[in-house]
Amino acid sequence: MEKPPSLGDQETRRKAREQAARLKKLQEQEKQQKVEFRKRMEKEVSDFIQDSGQIKKKFQPMNKIERSILHDVVEVAGLTSFSFGEDDDCRYVMIFKKEFAPSDEELDSYRRGEEWDPQKAEEKRKLKELAQRQEEEAAQQGPVVVSPASDYKDKYSRLIGKGAAKDAAHMLQANKTYGCGEATVRLGVAGRGA
Repeated sequence: MEKPPSLGDQETRRKAREQAARLKKLQEQEKQQKVEFRKRMEKEVSDFIQDSGQIKKKFQPMNKIERSILHDVVEVAGLTSFSFGEDDDCRYVMIFKKEFAPSDEELDSYRRGEEWDPQKAEEKRKLKELAQRQEEEAAQQGPVVVSPASDYKDKYSRLIGKGAAKDAAHMLQANKTYGCGEATVRLGVAGRGA
């Protein structure tokens, strides 16, 4: 026979129910906060669209969930959005109107943490074009002939001698015992035809 349930079992069940209720309440609060945040972001994005003087808007740093909600709101509104920043805590979102979409150089400067300056970008672009033109001109002039400062034969003449390479080249003959001779060549040619 089993003994009747003790007070300890009832107490643990009651605590588990209370903890489950607290957890459910916290989840409901988080869900409500997300809904309120989404409504607030929809209003801010709508105000941004209505303001014809603004072409971009930078939001305060926010966590990953809030950024994803904002990206979703911006996408539904038909705008362009990008996240910038190093750490997850200090990442922020910038939104742009479709007709004023950022260039690649502008995005790169934001990714590096710099402010975008169109004048500096124009100067950099001109410098790149100038460098490219100079490279093209150098390529059109033809290859530059490079001659070594010294000949290797002069450098190693004390080891190999002055005329050793020429003498060795003249004395080189095929070794007939290994099958390198005229007879082998003739047999090889005749053998192929047969």
